[in-house]
Amino acid sequence: MPEHISNTATLTAAPGSLPDAEHLPDDPAILKRMVLELIATLAETRHEREQLQHRINLLLERIYGRRSERFDANQPLLFPDLNQSADTPAPAALNATADTDAPSSKQKNRHQHGRKPVPKNLLHKEEHHRLSAAELACPTCGTQRSEIGTETTSQLDYQPASVFVRDHIEHKYACPCCSKQGQPNFVAASKPPQPLAKGLPGAGLLAFIIVSKYYDHMPLYRQEPMFERQGLDLSRSTTCDWMAQSAHCLEPLYEVLKLEVLQSAVLWTDDTPVKLQGGEPDETKKSRLWAYLGDAQHPYNVFDFTLNRRRDGPQKFLESYRGYLHADAFSGYDALYFPVMETGKARILEVACNAHARRKFYEARASDELRSHQALGYYRQLYEIERQAKDLAAAVRLQMRQDLAVPILNTFHAWLEVQDKELLPKSPMKEAFTYALNQWSALCRYTEAGFLTIDNNLAEREMKQIAIGRKNWLQFGSPQGGKTAAILYTFTSTCRRLAIEPWAYLKDVLTRLPTTAAEQLANLLPNRWQAAQKPTAT
Repeated sequence: MPEHISNTATLTAAPGSLPDAEHLPDDPAILKRMVLELIATLAETRHEREQLQHRINLLLERIYGRRSERFDANQPLLFPDLNQSADTPAPAALNATADTDAPSSKQKNRHQHGRKPVPKNLLHKEEHHRLSAAELACPTCGTQRSEIGTETTSQLDYQPASVFVRDHIEHKYACPCCSKQGQPNFVAASKPPQPLAKGLPGAGLLAFIIVSKYYDHMPLYRQEPMFERQGLDLSRSTTCDWMAQSAHCLEPLYEVLKLEVLQSAVLWTDDTPVKLQGGEPDETKKSRLWAYLGDAQHPYNVFDFTLNRRRDGPQKFLESYRGYLHADAFSGYDALYFPVMETGKARILEVACNAHARRKFYEARASDELRSHQALGYYRQLYEIERQAKDLAAAVRLQMRQDLAVPILNTFHAWLEVQDKELLPKSPMKEAFTYALNQWSALCRYTEAGFLTIDNNLAEREMKQIAIGRKNWLQFGSPQGGKTAAILYTFTSTCRRLAIEPWAYLKDVLTRLPTTAAEQLANLLPNRWQAAQKPTAT
């Protein structure tokens, strides 16, 4: 047993008391990380104390202070120059004796502030400003002055987006010769198939509403008055139907994208609750949206909707999947990790989230500071390795993990097993230790491959987009609304991941889908569509 582990095994200090030096680990690397964690905790504690003191001061002022606001002489002035009297020296006079070699504030901040260049991709509209004939006359000799050059200054401007009507005029033709013989021969040019058959909206309007709700988090009831300002009466029930029909139109492409994601070597998944309106107006229940993020070779974010958080949802979605799965410790995934009878190996390998495990140690720091900060010290070492290996090739990252992270994990695990015996059964720290030890094999699995990640933050960050939207549109009106959201979020989220302009993509895809054969749907996948937009080198 390592010496520093045996030293900490005798730790019995009461919560809140300071441990003796003999109870601290002997490993200098762990001690350094513990110091950094203690400094971070101290800074956070000071910040929380300042916030609490500020709230207490406001409360005391509200209870015991004057009812009318009074001027505080210690309060800095917002516009000090306006309050200087004639006898007060100007700021320039006060600074006359300052060191002239010292850089000015403008020089210091030239990298942080200042006007950014005008984007080159924006449309430029030229406005020429010329002198009149009278102004061209030279005031000295009266000769007409000739142009010697120009000076251009760029200015950003804005023109509100507008809704317009596209009139499809189908021209009809007839054979004059046949008509004279009493056998009229008519033919009419037909308009191309539309995203919504016999529907009022065009692909551009549908794409705009989709992007506004599922990318910019603007619910339909807020879009309604926006269209009214342009003289267009669109009720939210109408646009809601349009969203359902758009999702139905995109569903074949969604299924292709889903099959592509399931070919990934690794998936990141997470879920979040969404209120689902029930039979009664005020009755709601919790449904779920699940996110499945593919690897670099399959860069798609697929969403799935279920009525609950039972294991049936992920089991059905991942029925054909083989590979690694980054996920939290939800018991619904457990059946996916069982060995298959034919091979004796699990078809899906669990990769647990170290961010979840670390968070439990962090949350337990108030009850057991020493153990908490020592665990956080180990994690600081592991995350520092990941930071250094972030931009390296997968093979190099794997080698770094094997050489540097695995020894730290082994020491960490030995320390956990020793310390676990000293903890109270129902303490917060015991809960953190139990979580880490029960998930240990899955927590260490990220060291098996360079394309794996130390945590599941990729999926968790994506669910924040759903949380932002949920605060705006509040709930799903029906299970069909949940399925619609899952399909449309799939495309807007993938566009965000690939830095694709979502309106341009959705408009083009909605226009082309009605005439695209099933075997050609893969060409409309976001990354392939993006590659096709780039001009080929000549």
